[in-house]
Amino acid sequence: MVVLLKGTAMDKGWIEIHDAGMYVAPADAFVDPVKPVQTALITHGHADHARAGHKHVIATPETLAIMASRYGDNFAEKTTPLPYGHSLDLQTVKIRTAPAGHVLGSAQIILEHNATRIIAAGDYKRKADPTCEPFEVVPCDIFITEATFGLPVFRHPDPASEIQKLLDAQALFPDRSIVIGAYSLGKAQRIIALLREAGWDAPIYLHGAIQPLCRLYETHGVNLGDLQSATIGERGVPQDYLKGQFIIAPPSALSAKWAQRLPDPMVVFASGWMQVRQRAKQRGVELPLILSDHADWADLLMTIEQIAPKLVWVTHGREDALIHACAQMGIPAEALSLIGYDEET
Repeated sequence: MVVLLKGTAMDKGWIEIHDAGMYVAPADAFVDPVKPVQTALITHGHADHARAGHKHVIATPETLAIMASRYGDNFAEKTTPLPYGHSLDLQTVKIRTAPAGHVLGSAQIILEHNATRIIAAGDYKRKADPTCEPFEVVPCDIFITEATFGLPVFRHPDPASEIQKLLDAQALFPDRSIVIGAYSLGKAQRIIALLREAGWDAPIYLHGAIQPLCRLYETHGVNLGDLQSATIGERGVPQDYLKGQFIIAPPSALSAKWAQRLPDPMVVFASGWMQVRQRAKQRGVELPLILSDHADWADLLMTIEQIAPKLVWVTHGREDALIHACAQMGIPAEALSLIGYDEET
């Protein structure tokens, strides 16, 4: 995998760009490396940021638990939990974590060295999410941000209004099953929790691939209510039981035979990209749900304005528009153009 860097300013500091990703030279550690390394600082548990094969992994306890669930208990030779607000020293670099608001355990990695504070925010969002700690604004000298939805056109609606669309559809079509495509880490649990907040206290049915991480969330204090298996047949529920019910499945299952067995399924897909009608049409989505675990354009700008860094580095996404917006705020910005991180997974 090749990692590109536009410009040369970055390679003159104590953060370097290598093929494996962003290297914190005085700590001899990488942030979210895309290749196996000796020491990895992991922002959150999504597979494009939290890969297996590193010898030493430092992350929040929740992220370590997610990695163990996905890769097995021995996914690294050594792990070091770093809860929010705690710190440790790697050689001459002080490292601590702060909530990123992305998924359970997601963290901004705060690096302090030579009187300079750099924050690698990883993926983050600012919209309400009852399943994880909200983003914490921490002042810094250099802020490293994503730009997944870094275009002015991307303005995500209120999550409660999107969940109301689900409830309205269920009331209008009580004999149809409503199958929601959602990523198994973060998005699925958020939808469940938002449905509970909206007053839905009936069982919510899950595809088998969704169940392990829902259990993990519950072991970390996130109450998701009554969850049932969506398996149909002798070892599962009768088909008629799923009429008028919410069923959550990974996106790949929406076009599989499993979904075809559901009673007259209404296909829903939850993603920030559902704002783009062509994407919804390509997936055969009947009810697009604009629900993202990333900051939209307005929230990206709000975050940078609140943090007020001296410099912004953009890791991945729509870099150019965000760099231009930073310049209008009087903040210099550069694109790192790191490759290997999905837009929304």
